[in-house]
Amino acid sequence: MSPVTAALMRRFTPYQETHMKIAITTSSFAQYSDEPLRLLRERGMTAVMNPYGRTLTEDEAIALLQDCVGIAAGTEPLTDKVIGALPGLRVISRCGVGMDTVDCKAAATRGIHVRNTPDGPTRAVAELTLGCAFALLRKLLLMDREIRDGVWKKRMGSLLLGKHVGIIGFGRIGQAVAELFAAMGCPVSFYDPHVVGDLAAFQRREMEDLLSWADIVTLHCAKPADGAKIMDAGRIAAMKEGAWLINAARGGLVDEDALAEALQDGRLSGAALDVFAREPYSGRLATLPLVLLTPHIGSYAREARIQMETDTIRNLLDALDQDKTTR
Repeated sequence: MSPVTAALMRRFTPYQETHMKIAITTSSFAQYSDEPLRLLRERGMTAVMNPYGRTLTEDEAIALLQDCVGIAAGTEPLTDKVIGALPGLRVISRCGVGMDTVDCKAAATRGIHVRNTPDGPTRAVAELTLGCAFALLRKLLLMDREIRDGVWKKRMGSLLLGKHVGIIGFGRIGQAVAELFAAMGCPVSFYDPHVVGDLAAFQRREMEDLLSWADIVTLHCAKPADGAKIMDAGRIAAMKEGAWLINAARGGLVDEDALAEALQDGRLSGAALDVFAREPYSGRLATLPLVLLTPHIGSYAREARIQMETDTIRNLLDALDQDKTTR
């Protein structure tokens, strides 16, 4: 079916709200508050849940989303292939910030509304980043593992106070991270090609300057359109010797093999990654003692999760109302 035909079907199909199907494709949803599902029930809508407890494949998404007018989307690939196979789809409401897995152009061509939830995860990701920094600098995870293995060894760590923090990406989350580290007594600078000049109390630096200046480099940027790695082998090599790297932004931003080499060589002191090029992750970094790995849990704070899920459904319903009034 061509995009034009699909758009026409949406335009002239009668809008019947009762019993409309809404797919919820995140691996978990409404575990801590019933509010998001209550909003759907009040409108007489039926929720179709993800039965796999993990990210859907393209074919699984196509099968699950048949006859659904809206998606409360996770990180499944909503590609042109998937969207083109769903002629009744009117809204994609992403539970999260990143839109890397949504073909927004394909959606726009077919007249599908696309929303996301930029506010919900901000504080959760910022606090996770700060927590990772504390854990890395004091080598908490390493000593925890050693004690569990019967080794009692006191390892010398470092204070966070006074460390130079370089933030790559200075949107909502990057700015929240800056405020937390500044409150801990850290000089903070940022790199963001979309920001001109300094911002508030924080200095803008060019990438090369930032990498050589920062003791801690933390990523809070989107993935480039061409899929290039922000921290490739060259930029990892350009980091200050003994620095730490944190990625709680997007998988694929870091050359994971190059990072593993830098850690094994002792050029970097440690790294924390919450996101990976391929998830679940099982690569070389998992074998290194000075690496903290978490399974993509940046937004997994109870309060943040409730807000994100509620915002997702409110966005979806608002978009459906707009769709209704424009047809």
